[in-house]
Amino acid sequence: MFVDKLTYRVAIANLVAQIVIIVTGGLVRLTGSGLGCSDWPYCEPGQFTPKFHEATSYHPFIEFGNRTLTGVLIIIAVALVVAVYRRDPVKNRPAMKKLSWWPLIGIILQAVIGGMSVIFDLHPAFVGSHMLISLALVAISAYILWRLPRPDSSPLPVIPSAKALAVVLAVDATLLVTMGTVVTGAGPHSGDSDAPYRWAMDTVAVTRIHSLLAWSILAITLFGIFATARERNYEPTPARDKAVTMWQLLFGALLLEGAIGYSQHFLGLPIVLVALHLLGASLITTAATFACCSLFSRTGATDRGTGN
Repeated sequence: MFVDKLTYRVAIANLVAQIVIIVTGGLVRLTGSGLGCSDWPYCEPGQFTPKFHEATSYHPFIEFGNRTLTGVLIIIAVALVVAVYRRDPVKNRPAMKKLSWWPLIGIILQAVIGGMSVIFDLHPAFVGSHMLISLALVAISAYILWRLPRPDSSPLPVIPSAKALAVVLAVDATLLVTMGTVVTGAGPHSGDSDAPYRWAMDTVAVTRIHSLLAWSILAITLFGIFATARERNYEPTPARDKAVTMWQLLFGALLLEGAIGYSQHFLGLPIVLVALHLLGASLITTAATFACCSLFSRTGATDRGTGN
């Protein structure tokens, strides 16, 4: 065994929490609550929580709720570090010890960028960076979850084109989510109705670029399914079976996200669909990370829910 059940569950909780805060952060923006708390790190000058008065709207509570969730993420991230350092057999794995720190470091960085977003009145550069770092934390958390049940041995490619395929998928996925934040930054959901700062861009043009990247990652995924399935037919192994499954899951996530994306576009960006699109971006990031990881096998891995 390379991980105990409790540590593995904490890693799952960490990944889920990273996805949840992306959705709640999106709701802050979609409801125009980005400046619901006018100060940082306090919600109001000299007061940590929202002020109650007759003119109080729901915006401060949505923003404050999202900030409070950051505290939950910190608790989970600290628990992950402690578990990796203290529990057998994980505590004897130097690579996992280093990896376990990244979610906590990222959350602290996110708190600072979130504060900068408020200070600079939701400038799209800060808001977009906030989203991209959240997605990076999802990818890191997914990687930690993948690595925990596996040893720290050198990765071996499952198929001949593993390295090239992983790089192409990672680059395209990064460009896809980056352009997605640009599309949002140029669109109507600025985060606050009184501070509608947006990128001065042609929304149709940037949306088409985003769409083109989505179609390209779909083509890459189809190739990944074909490549892993073909190799599995020649020499079936648990690692190749796992790779086929991961690439199929990525394909399914992309189809669902594409359906939501086109629906929100033609229906005028309703809040519910935009929120689901944010959730879909998180799931695609997770699935893409698993798909890349599945292209490499580590010898001596357990059979516990992994296969390689």
